[in-house]
Amino acid sequence: MKNIMDNLIEKIKECNNPTVIGVDTRYELVPECVRNKYAKDINGMCAAMLEYSKALIDATYDIIPAVKLQSAYFEMYGIEGIKLYKEMIDYCKQKGMIVMADVKRGDIGSTSSGYSKAYLGKNMINEKEEGIFDVDFATVNPYMGSDCVMPFVEDCKKYDKGIFVLVKTSNKSSGELQDLKLENGKTVYEEVAGLVNTWGDELIGENGYSSVSSVVGATYPDQLKRLRQQMPHSYFLIPGYGAQGGKADDIALGFDKNGLGGIVNATRSLMCAYKSDLWKDKFSEEEYAKATRAEAIRMRDELNNAIKNYINA
Repeated sequence: MKNIMDNLIEKIKECNNPTVIGVDTRYELVPECVRNKYAKDINGMCAAMLEYSKALIDATYDIIPAVKLQSAYFEMYGIEGIKLYKEMIDYCKQKGMIVMADVKRGDIGSTSSGYSKAYLGKNMINEKEEGIFDVDFATVNPYMGSDCVMPFVEDCKKYDKGIFVLVKTSNKSSGELQDLKLENGKTVYEEVAGLVNTWGDELIGENGYSSVSSVVGATYPDQLKRLRQQMPHSYFLIPGYGAQGGKADDIALGFDKNGLGGIVNATRSLMCAYKSDLWKDKFSEEEYAKATRAEAIRMRDELNNAIKNYINA
């Protein structure tokens, strides 16, 4: 039975590109040529961030299948930031992209149910069910246990949505908890991986992947390879490429023999490509969107070559 992960896989194949562009609306990342158009109050700042973010999407929506919108960098601007978040979600959907809300929610069951309804499910409004943020995927923090995850799983079933559950994250201190050994000899992240397999085993789609899948960082390639073997039905959202140091050859370890199984996130390396050593002499600040597109194509080709070499080795 077809699921939301099959939709993502179709978009990846259509674009021949296993990447997702991350959008962090931090005002300091917005080029001065955009900032200077607007007032420095909250409304002007949000308008500048909206112009910048939309321009990046306009430059990449036809070559990148998905976008990951980090909620923290919208929420930090209060009510206007939340409005901006919703506007960006709707804009990316209009462009035909798969939309991921990077919210990392996870709380006791009743509270998780509220979070899930906000991003994946629907609420009764004017006596009918309506979606609120209504994204395709959300990220979920499972470290309070099954009852914090199951409301999201149930909404995945009911509304054909998806989640990426944090299993082995890319940040430097992740091992302080995730790498701890349990009495059964497994690490904490391996135990979580087993739970994700269980949570998702009723939601496997036509391509063999569940709509309940995993976040596994590019910065720990040995764990990435091990988890690919342990989690054959889990698609990996792979952060850590580029600015965090994840390499294409390492990332390829998270893919299967068909070249599927992972979608690689890049945020700063795409958003700020015009400032990078590779592109700063080729594109002006005003051409920031062109630089982002050029970097997206370079990243796509680098990843595809690494994945091809890996599966053909």
